Amino acid sequence: MVSPSTQEIFIQGITQDGKPFRPSDWAERLAGVMSQFRPGGVAPGSHLSYSPWCIPTTMGQTKCVVVHRDLQVHEPMAWDFVINFARDNGLQVAEACLLPDLPPGTTRRP
Repeated sequence: MVSPSTQEIFIQGITQDGKPFRPSDWAERLAGVMSQFRPGGVAPGSHLSYSPWCIPTTMGQTKCVVVHRDLQVHEPMAWDFVINFARDNGLQVAEACLLPDLPPGTTRRP
């Protein structure tokens, strides 16, 4: 399902048959459950922010969760959980790379 060289996967809130996944806050819920899995482990207050290994975002009008490969390296059962969540719910998964935002007025060069 995911090639071993991929550093990030995007779990998209679109089912295999093209319908939006419900509930509409699924990405925030999934990332909230995964918030304890982070570099350095759980720390006081860490439940108040998302893990850098599992981040909810929106691409266009589609809710997504970006899952970083470091989650698999450090927490294999947590990785299996998110991958199985996507598979069990028939969600589309894309291998990709999340690029940082550019300052206003700049463009990316090939």
